Amino acid sequence: MTAAISGLIDQLFSAERQVRDAQSKLADHPEALVVEQLAKRSTMALGTGGEDEAIVLSCIAEALGQFEGGAKIVDTLISILGSEEPEARFSAGEVLEELVYSRFKDVALGVERALERLPPGNPALAELPYLLAEVPEPGVVKLLGKFLRHSDPEAVAAAVAAAAAAGDPALLPEIDKLLSDGRTVQLDDEEEESTGQVTIGELAAEASELLSAARAQRE
Repeated sequence: MTAAISGLIDQLFSAERQVRDAQSKLADHPEALVVEQLAKRSTMALGTGGEDEAIVLSCIAEALGQFEGGAKIVDTLISILGSEEPEARFSAGEVLEELVYSRFKDVALGVERALERLPPGNPALAELPYLLAEVPEPGVVKLLGKFLRHSDPEAVAAAVAAAAAAGDPALLPEIDKLLSDGRTVQLDDEEEESTGQVTIGELAAEASELLSAARAQRE
């Protein structure tokens, strides 16, 4: 039994070495060609479902993380962020989180393109506001405003929460427009380990209170 376990651990180490070696060799090829091929593979994998989709998309996201940025890389990562597989979304989110600090303009333009091209209900629309909220850039307010005006209620709810976390009173006018919004979203309560429905208006009221307090402190 011990020998079998030891052998499996050795296999894990060997597999990781192969992954790192393949990533290193990919980086030796022209970036544009590598990124194009990775983008094509991600399109093929998206929607296939299950473990295979998660593995392929996670590998693609990690491989893209070797490069500095650019429109194709950002668009591909955002597409992976729209996967139904949590593992794939996590991998893409980690790479995007690094890029949003080092290449904010690239990511911001990619987010604007995503708002135009992604259909309502795409998981990426509910993930991107949280990614943006942590970045101390003036353009974040503008982008969150676009999410607050989106037709996807989950994206709007995420933007409301992100706006409250960002704490910028400049978003108050957009938040207050949502106070009577009766659309409902599913809200997870991690502390209570439960889920429940809440209206966007209710979320907006809480965010408005927080942002109003932040504005009062600045005055």
